[in-house]
Amino acid sequence: MPEITRADVETLDQQDPLARLRTAFELPANQLYFNGNSLGAMPRAISQRLRDFAEKEWGQQIVRGWVTQGWYEMPQRVGGKIARLIGAAEDEVIVTDTTSINIFKLAVAALGFKSGRTKIVTTRDIFPTDIYILEGVVNILAGRAELCVVESEKLCSTIDQQTALVVLSPVNYKSGALFDMAKMTAQIQTQGAMVLWDLSHSCGAHEVDLHRIDADFAVGCGYKFLNGGPGAPAYLYVAHRWQQNLQQPLTGWKGHAAPFAMSPEYRPAEGVTRLLCGTHPVIAMTCLEQAVDLFGTVEMSQVQQKSRRMGDLFITLAEQRCADYGLTLLSPKDSTCRGSQVSFQHPGGYAIVQSLIEKNVICDFRAPDVVRFGITPLYQKYTDVWDAVECLVDLLKSGAWQERDQKPSATVT
Repeated sequence: MPEITRADVETLDQQDPLARLRTAFELPANQLYFNGNSLGAMPRAISQRLRDFAEKEWGQQIVRGWVTQGWYEMPQRVGGKIARLIGAAEDEVIVTDTTSINIFKLAVAALGFKSGRTKIVTTRDIFPTDIYILEGVVNILAGRAELCVVESEKLCSTIDQQTALVVLSPVNYKSGALFDMAKMTAQIQTQGAMVLWDLSHSCGAHEVDLHRIDADFAVGCGYKFLNGGPGAPAYLYVAHRWQQNLQQPLTGWKGHAAPFAMSPEYRPAEGVTRLLCGTHPVIAMTCLEQAVDLFGTVEMSQVQQKSRRMGDLFITLAEQRCADYGLTLLSPKDSTCRGSQVSFQHPGGYAIVQSLIEKNVICDFRAPDVVRFGITPLYQKYTDVWDAVECLVDLLKSGAWQERDQKPSATVT
């Protein structure tokens, strides 16, 4: 393959249909940000939106804002906007709680649908909190449920007639490897089980179509590719066919059919609204809604195409220039099998990441040896990839990373 030049990469930026969106984000000067798969950059409009919220809504309307400003309907309204990004109907998605809490609610609900089946299955390489939550479900249900955590290659052989639910992520958070969502959903449902997809590393980065694959449940966070801010509210999806009889375990007042009737007896709301629990955080949801609105001007096919091209560029440049420095590609080389990230393995991974951060190349480390670069097409440039690889090459050549602590010491890595 001919050597790629910076001029070639600048041409890609000039031809990029998403380039116009970069100015919609607050990006620190002289910084290359490759951590949007952990925390997305802040949309510029949020600053003014929060000022308006403080001064004109909360400041002036106070409690009336629940009605006059539409705060009360925010979970449904913002959920409907996210639905467009994941191939769902507006009334199948609601914004509520955290990803972890939503996994708990849906896992317990799935066991309720599958009376007589006791097994929950997931993979060892899913994001760890998913496993922790499922362990909690099993512990609470003491004897009525069991959790099987298996290697990905043993997943299909583990699913049997005792399996009630399989919990999966389309994207491996370390390697970026993709599951075939349609194929896996069909295989799981053929065994009579249900599937819950964790879309936290997918939604906002590449195409997801829950209707096309006939998914049962899904969850996802709002702070990664959706750019909703630190700790942004999460969302969940329940297919229409399961909504009417779904029983969730956290029966809070917002999920009641008539919250302000103040009845001492619980009666579930219709549809996905019954998955609400307590009062939602209006300020955080205001940020998330402002961020999600940016996606209204783009097609996810464009976002996915740019993600793949940026990942391919990163891999090609790294192979051409870093091959002699112990860096091993962990992500799939085939872009159709890769999520919106590029990951490498290196024995000095932690020290390399910390050294890059000092040079204003913001990426992250995942134990034991993974250097992870998130690809965020809405605000990254192709030349960002070029410059990041330049910095990586210089660091590896100089060996300066070897002067750092080789073991993780930072609280957040």
